[in-house]
Amino acid sequence: MTNRTNKALVLTALALASGVAMAGISNTKHNLTNAGPGPNRLDGTATNTQEICVFCHTPHGSNTDATAPLWNKNLPDPAGYQVYGTGNSSTIDGATLTVGSVSAACLSCHDGTQAMDNMINTPGSGTSPSADPATAIYSWDTSLGGTATGIMGTTTIAMLSQDLTNDHPVGIEYCGGGITGSASAIAGSCTDTDFLTPTTRNINGQQVFYVNTAIGGSDERQKTDIILYTRDFSGVGGDPVAPSVECASCHDPHVESKDPATQVSFLRVSQAGSGVCLACHNK
Repeated sequence: MTNRTNKALVLTALALASGVAMAGISNTKHNLTNAGPGPNRLDGTATNTQEICVFCHTPHGSNTDATAPLWNKNLPDPAGYQVYGTGNSSTIDGATLTVGSVSAACLSCHDGTQAMDNMINTPGSGTSPSADPATAIYSWDTSLGGTATGIMGTTTIAMLSQDLTNDHPVGIEYCGGGITGSASAIAGSCTDTDFLTPTTRNINGQQVFYVNTAIGGSDERQKTDIILYTRDFSGVGGDPVAPSVECASCHDPHVESKDPATQVSFLRVSQAGSGVCLACHNK
């Protein structure tokens, strides 16, 4: 039995043992209406919206520069971020890009530069609420730890700031330098064998990559796999079509486990036994 198979069995057992029952978006901290369960939520005033999805998505007039679907927020300037790199660890052997892809969408809320309700298309109005990105238009319930401006508290890990040098690297080429051989060869191996080889598929004519955790019981890409995002690393010495680690590789913003003791922060895989880390790192 291979090391990868052993780890897949361990991850599956951890998921089953911890009861990885998923809640819908309305039962997660990303429900920012007053019906949401998290500390950052609106109060019950009549002028506040009860729309859940609008804080991130809009059916009309979305940000076409964002890779997240129908994104309803402005994206910060990538040049404003400091990213994890060789200055933090001498063992990094994968090329690193500036903040982009789906990570830019995540950070449009989680870097603290703009209020959570600063949207491109507000409910019913079709206009941006304010030229000031730090100004909230709704009333927040501060008794639960939320803030008047809607920006996540500066003492919580949810507010990462634009200094990402103390966080897991995003925009980094998976496999420690990509996949050897053809990018379309599923049997290709990682340049650095300290990483588990990702699965690759062509979906709608696009090359996609993911680490199959086997928790979902299928080889096809699922929410419980570690999703890798295809980016062009040719400008920084990498491959033109390569798997990239982004925020949403480990986090699914739409679901979170009902068991916070084993799965927190919208993680795709239970962190019991370091399940998320060992899904990718061959240790």
